[in-house]
Amino acid sequence: MKNGTVAADARRRSAGPAPRHATAAAGAVIGLICLGAAAGCSSSARPSAGATPTRATSATAASQPSVSPSAATVAASASPAAPAPASASPAGAAGVPTLGQLAGAFARGEGFGQVKPSKIFNGGDPTGLVTGVVWSSWGGAQATGTGTAEYLGPNQTVAQGTEEPATVVAFDLGTCDGKLMYQAVEWYFPQHGQSLRPNTYEDICTGSYVGQP
Repeated sequence: MKNGTVAADARRRSAGPAPRHATAAAGAVIGLICLGAAAGCSSSARPSAGATPTRATSATAASQPSVSPSAATVAASASPAAPAPASASPAGAAGVPTLGQLAGAFARGEGFGQVKPSKIFNGGDPTGLVTGVVWSSWGGAQATGTGTAEYLGPNQTVAQGTEEPATVVAFDLGTCDGKLMYQAVEWYFPQHGQSLRPNTYEDICTGSYVGQP
């Protein structure tokens, strides 16, 4: 029958091959699945929001400095601080007397106001200078030392003087202007028969001469 033939043809056409666009889409899906299985995770695939990238975490940890203190820091903190050096005692402190003080006629001299000075100069002519003084005693009622000074013989002028050994004596130990000091000093030449004359000296408290040389 014509109608039966038409119906059979229609059934055959409906059971024929799937449309091309449906087949291509299915093939593309299968291809993506195969690529994913072969390569693991694609480099272009985005991790899920909750995933933590292991490599990034390791890099971050490596970039952070260690918080453990170095051996030098530990040693420095463990070592006690060095004590500050003790300061030198000022002249005349702790009961140690000085050789008078710079005052009066001797204000521009040298050695006055010091403990065991090696040079004494009253600020006048060369006869008022004694150098290289070595003290054999200090701190008692008298202090004694030896040095070199200019000796003037009878009727000699300063230009005719000679450098010779001299004995130096500091005496009259007491307090002057609230400071402990030898308040008098004199030097002489034993090799020329001289000796200490306690009534003729330099008053190194007030800065004046006492007696006649």
